[in-house]
Formats: sequence, C-alpha cells, structure tokens
Amino acid sequence: MSTDLSPEERRAGLALLSIRLASAACFLYHGSAILFRAFGGPGPSGFSHYTHLSLLVTYLVGIAQFGGGLAMLTGILARLGALAISVVMLGAIFLVHLPKGFDVTKGGLEYALTQLLIAVAILIAGAGPYSVYYLLRPADRAVDAPPRRIPQA
Repeated sequence: MSTDLSPEERRAGLALLSIRLASAACFLYHGSAILFRAFGGPGPSGFSHYTHLSLLVTYLVGIAQFGGGLAMLTGILARLGALAISVVMLGAIFLVHLPKGFDVTKGGLEYALTQLLIAVAILIAGAGPYSVYYLLRPADRAVDAPPRRIPQA
C-alpha cells in the first residue's frame, strides 16, 4: 500500500491519519457517553435533560458523534462522518459555548472549534491513504499507479 506512494503522499497520509485518530477518539468517547452511558456518561435521557434538547435530537447527536468517530477511525465514509461532526460542532458552538467565550476552561468554544476545523480538513482532503477505505478501494488507487511493465517472453 504505502510503497505506491511518494514521500510527500506518505507524509500527507500520516498527517491525515493523525488528525483522524485524534478526532475518532474524542467522538467515539462522547458518542458512547450519550448513546450508551459509557465512561460515566449521561445517556440519552441525561443528555436531553442537560441540554434541553428533545430525545430525538439527543439520539441524532449521539449517532452523529459515534458514527462520525467510526468514520474517522476507519476512513470509511470519512467525509460523511466529518459532515455529521461539523453539524454537531456548529450546534455546540452556537447553542452552548459561544456565550462563554473562547477559553475551554470556562466552557468556551476552543475545543468545539478545534474539532470543527479537524472535520472541515477531512471534508476537504478525504481520509487519505492510511485508511480502511483506501485498502478496500483498489480501483481508486489504480488510476494513480504507474503503468505496469509486461514481461517479454
């Protein structure tokens, strides 16, 4: 897989992998806390009560976070996952964090903005070559590969 890539493509791929893994860890954690009460999380009803959102919206937020985290982790449907994360982070910024300023220690938008910008980066660039998606789509790689030499008999 990585032998077909130029050194620049390898570096860019590793950078995309790094930001995908950082985002995946956060969103799998938060989505699990909302959907499954994992890690001491509030679960759907607790999150709904805390945020004053309907239970339906709470489930959508949890699914967007957990599904977005899986998409970031694997690279499968990474752009769709990044879009879902972007919507959730925009909601978090405007509904919760913006009135509290920038400083995350005061409940500000610092963290949500960082996650939003990571999602935007994946929306623009895609998952990159170090992803399950890349492994499963050899046809996408064949276009970029140099032509094969046919041995003479």
